[in-house]
Amino acid sequence: MSAESKPTGSRESQAIVERYARRHADARYSMLTPDVWMTLQERQRAVLRRFAAQGLDVASLRLLEVGCGEGGNLLDLIRIGFAPERLTGIELIEDRFNVARERLPRALPLHLADALAVDVPGSSQDIVFVSTVFSSILDAATQRELAAAMWRWLRPGGAVLWYDFAVDNPRNPDVRGVPRARLRELFPEGRQQVQRITLAPPIARRVCRWHPSLYTVFNTIPLLRTHLLAWITKS
Repeated sequence: MSAESKPTGSRESQAIVERYARRHADARYSMLTPDVWMTLQERQRAVLRRFAAQGLDVASLRLLEVGCGEGGNLLDLIRIGFAPERLTGIELIEDRFNVARERLPRALPLHLADALAVDVPGSSQDIVFVSTVFSSILDAATQRELAAAMWRWLRPGGAVLWYDFAVDNPRNPDVRGVPRARLRELFPEGRQQVQRITLAPPIARRVCRWHPSLYTVFNTIPLLRTHLLAWITKS
């Protein structure tokens, strides 16, 4: 793979860039906001439990993140023991890529690119991680193409680590939820272990204004959870 390649400009990738450009910086998403840190910590705990349940030696694994954003997930992975040189990030949005490049070790390859344009060798990855990416891809064919590419990149026995909205956001037409049935369509050959997590953000914001501990209380109600965390194993 050639590091720091440029986006190829497919129609859907350009549409995604335009959709993200419409999203303005919002104090609601600051890490200093209680509902944001409660949401992140819940997801981190769930991912760590998954790694532990699989008995993974994370220092030896190769992991590629599609849509790595500003590098926060990759920093978390380094913190729990992944080797930077065995991690790879791909990011489509140039501003986010630039932040990630400043934050992350130089030993960690990053690509400014449409993921479908990056030359990732087949069967080269132990884990392909994708977080809130597919919900931003509104073209069904592009979703299928990216899922197929991710599946090719995995070695036999490897897994897709998936986190994304399972429901639509009626206030945001630029995203579309990916329910469990669609997840099975995208990865029909995979053995899927799926759980529903993440308290609906509007509810989380409201209850955390009273006290952050209320996030956990309300999150005990499955119907209030909006995201899927999945571990999809390639036989």
